[in-house]
Amino acid sequence: MEPSPVDVVIVGAGIAGLAAAFELSRRGRRAIVLERRPRPGGVVLTEQTGGFTIDAGPDSLLVQKPAALDLCREIGLGGRLVSTRPPRIAYILRGGQLHALPEGSVLGIPTKLAPLAASRLFSWPAKLRMAAEAVRPNRPPAGDESIGSFIDRHFGHEAVEYLADPLLAGIHAGDVDRLSARALFPRLVEAEARHGSLIRAFRRAPRPATSDGAFRSLPGGLGELIAALVAALPAGTVRADCPVAALEGRGPYRVRTASGERWQAPCVVLAVPAYAAADLVAPLDADLADRCRAIRYVSTATVALGYPAAAIRRPLQGTGFVVPRREGLSILAGTWVSSKWPSRAPDGHVLLRAFVGGARDPRALERDDETLVAQATADLRRVMAIDGEPELVRVYRWPEANAQYEVGHLDRLAAIERALGRLPGLYLTGSGFRGVGIPDCVSDGRATARAAAAFRPT
Repeated sequence: MEPSPVDVVIVGAGIAGLAAAFELSRRGRRAIVLERRPRPGGVVLTEQTGGFTIDAGPDSLLVQKPAALDLCREIGLGGRLVSTRPPRIAYILRGGQLHALPEGSVLGIPTKLAPLAASRLFSWPAKLRMAAEAVRPNRPPAGDESIGSFIDRHFGHEAVEYLADPLLAGIHAGDVDRLSARALFPRLVEAEARHGSLIRAFRRAPRPATSDGAFRSLPGGLGELIAALVAALPAGTVRADCPVAALEGRGPYRVRTASGERWQAPCVVLAVPAYAAADLVAPLDADLADRCRAIRYVSTATVALGYPAAAIRRPLQGTGFVVPRREGLSILAGTWVSSKWPSRAPDGHVLLRAFVGGARDPRALERDDETLVAQATADLRRVMAIDGEPELVRVYRWPEANAQYEVGHLDRLAAIERALGRLPGLYLTGSGFRGVGIPDCVSDGRATARAAAAFRPT
């Protein structure tokens, strides 16, 4: 079978691959997107059932990083973007009690001393240690360091246990002592370099132009974004249930699917996890494959639960809570979905999500759904005073879906970029490399597409 010629073959129809395809289409390039799963979207998945709207993976777009919001506007979703519902309060569990983050916190970091002093989240010695950060000299190391080390230097160990571990590392389901501060929170590293103190830096930062909160979503969940993005592409661009079996050649490249289809292009974009990219590039460059395999991943699961509102005795004023490791619960966090977003549950009901697994519980996905649900409901009942059993239960499993940007990640990425120089026309994008959130994946996918569109074989 002769290979079908296209300008670019994209492997992977997650948000990065779809964003790359959209950008290539805008630039008049013909692309084909090959996805091994029966649906596009990757970890972005929304289910509608019984009046509930459930995001199985990510549920929000960060305003501070506008790439995803800009994409929404370009594909006609700008008028559908919605803000989180007030009050926009997040909580941290300590001693079995939920404590609100102090007012004015940025990534959990306090910027106002009065709310910090009034908070019962920290002990008085910890409050004094944290407040002293504004005047205490800090000496950053010469190279990269973990998030835990970074926060410990600035605010002390209690801040690591009750802020950095559940909040900063928890966002990535990772280990606070292994994740890279420089790769994941460059804003903090830059603030330290410029001001010495994070408290001083955030006090001097301009206030947000809007009070509508830091996140946006869509009324039908983030699955709306995937559907609209696929619809914005030329018909037939996305080929689902089409796993790639081999990548061959060195420009033009030949891509062979498991069903025997063959595609040929001067450019190939691998928008897949780093370990999947490693398997595809291994026959072309073993060194590049090894460097991709060095990027570690962890597995997680989302447990969605729908209850009658009367079953929950604790007021759901806010967005949810995170759980420090030392609290000893099975779940990493709980989201009060129907309090966070409008119209996510039918009248008289609430929708909750609990998260399990990650670096804290690497064998979580070995347990069956019944066990995961039992553990999640027991933990939520303990924290939120819930009576009775949920009326709706869904479990969504995400094996090896969370890339871990561990200390030295930027050096590993630089080595990968150098290795790619030996394979002109081959590109890598997606959450394993230059940004784990949806906005970063959109931005990197489109930047990668621009590079592919400009590529000219020699």
